Amino acid sequence: MSATENRGTIKPRISDATLRDSAHMAGVEFSAKDAAVISDLLVKTGVDLVEVGMVSGPSSKDADLILATHEAVGPERSLTLVVVRDRQQVAAALDEALRLGVRSVMFSIPTSQEHAQLKLASPSAKYLTSIARAAIEGAKERGFHVTFSGEDGARTPQERLVPYVAAGFEAGADRFRLAETVAYLSPWQMEEKIADLTAIDGSEIEIHSHNMLGMAVANSLAAVRAGAQWISATVGGIGERGGNAPLAELLTSLRVIHGDTRFDLTHLTELSKVALAGAGLGEAFQSGPTTPHAFAYELPGQLTSPQAYETLPAELVGNSRELRVRSRLTAPLVKWALAEEGTGIDIDAFTSWLTARQEQDGRPLLDQDAIRKAAVDYQSA
Repeated sequence: MSATENRGTIKPRISDATLRDSAHMAGVEFSAKDAAVISDLLVKTGVDLVEVGMVSGPSSKDADLILATHEAVGPERSLTLVVVRDRQQVAAALDEALRLGVRSVMFSIPTSQEHAQLKLASPSAKYLTSIARAAIEGAKERGFHVTFSGEDGARTPQERLVPYVAAGFEAGADRFRLAETVAYLSPWQMEEKIADLTAIDGSEIEIHSHNMLGMAVANSLAAVRAGAQWISATVGGIGERGGNAPLAELLTSLRVIHGDTRFDLTHLTELSKVALAGAGLGEAFQSGPTTPHAFAYELPGQLTSPQAYETLPAELVGNSRELRVRSRLTAPLVKWALAEEGTGIDIDAFTSWLTARQEQDGRPLLDQDAIRKAAVDYQSA
């Protein structure tokens, strides 16, 4: 297809993951008020679906964000991520999503051997498919619209990925999201990868790219060129691992390159200001591998197994791996931060003490040095 023939034919639907992916970036925590304002502006801009929150079991910590978004734009315009680790855990998470009034779920399922081994405790493609089928069937029985993902899908070989995606649609899923969890592909490679998925009978495909290599928008447009119907983005490109496909750049690219006038771009600057303020990131978010947040984590697995999440090691570009956390402090994070210095400290008791102090002090940002200094205070007390 020539550039002239292609102009005007690409009109993807847009989902925005600011209130999920950006909200779970290390050290970032949006308030319910932020969620209401951001979701309202996203819908006014013309975004089809607002992705908000993450549910892994009962009593989701993102309940306030989810409920605020539902109140602002309605549950039919939002989607919530459900973590998939095993059948019992998924059932509990789906029950929690029902309790919160969620209508559309997106299953986060690791498809690469590296991520499946880390999160499902098995690299088996057969087990991967069986747990995805069970999750999808359980969600459809409960009446959810279901998107299932290929977490680390960009690095998942086609001979493993394509049968998995086909099995998911056979189980009743409505949409599949390829997650470029680790930025890995060029636009032409992305086009080839997506083409194999859109060739699956009855498939509806979404692309979710990270921007560590600066190609998230290009890869998203390449995916749509290959037949993907949805693009996932975030306001300002805010997100983990170098950020995500930035919404403003995506929508203006659709306008300029493909003549797509469906979106009201006048809200984009206000959206960016609100999201950056809520995220505590100042006036601008910079993507790529050289920023302080590029290799910042608040999940223990990301700190202990960084090779599973990083396009390239931090040291290669003169950067460093960091811990950044506010209210999501856990004992495994504390254990990693203290390492050998934590000998003799009751990690659970110290974590509870530090969590209480965080709440009292207004949830200031913690890094490894701050946790180590707090341990000295704790021992003195």
